[in-house]
Amino acid sequence: MVGKLLAQERIVRGLVFDRDSKVRLTRVFIVNSRTQIGFYNTTKGEFKTTAQTGDVLIARLEGFRSDTVKVGPEGDVLFFLKRNSIRLKEVLIKDTLQNPVKKVLETREDFKDIYRKGNVSDIFTTGGGNGMGGAGLSIDALYNAVSREGKNARFLQKIIDRDYKEAVIDYRYTPALVQQATGLTGLKLKDFMQQYRPTYNFVLVANDYEMIRFIQGAYQRYLINPGAYRLPPLK
Repeated sequence: MVGKLLAQERIVRGLVFDRDSKVRLTRVFIVNSRTQIGFYNTTKGEFKTTAQTGDVLIARLEGFRSDTVKVGPEGDVLFFLKRNSIRLKEVLIKDTLQNPVKKVLETREDFKDIYRKGNVSDIFTTGGGNGMGGAGLSIDALYNAVSREGKNARFLQKIIDRDYKEAVIDYRYTPALVQQATGLTGLKLKDFMQQYRPTYNFVLVANDYEMIRFIQGAYQRYLINPGAYRLPPLK
């Protein structure tokens, strides 16, 4: 009976997408509900595992609703995760190496209403139209601060700003640079880059020499313990 079950195991490959934008999602945790074995997908949104026909795979990512897919007798597995709160507009990205500053400016232009609705910087106003001066409350800013629409707008701003910071890191911390500094290739290169990703603040101030020194120092620690900062499975 055990041999029969093992014979049913096969390689299953798949991809994980954002349901609305159709962009590939990374660092997604996927678990087989039967075996309780979990793993993370790659930086390309891909994954590969062994499973039986009828197994249920569950994909989880912070900020998204979990999705489940049953493994069929043939074909690969596709996950489409939906964000918990705000549905983003579909944005066409023509150049994956686009300058991050240019990219975020274009994104903010596409979502300019979001920045208006989420603005609470001018809640307190000074002066007045009657010429009497004094301080008062801006009704529009106050509404933005307490309304669900305003809160959702500020949440989307955080997503845009977070994606911008990640793009800045990716713009300088490239596979080509890391491979040149370490000699790593393939899965080991991806594993190293996931574990030893520099911070946004460091990337802003580091010159090319300092970036290479960071990579080489991290590589020495990686050689000592290749799994020190590897993402743990979700409980």
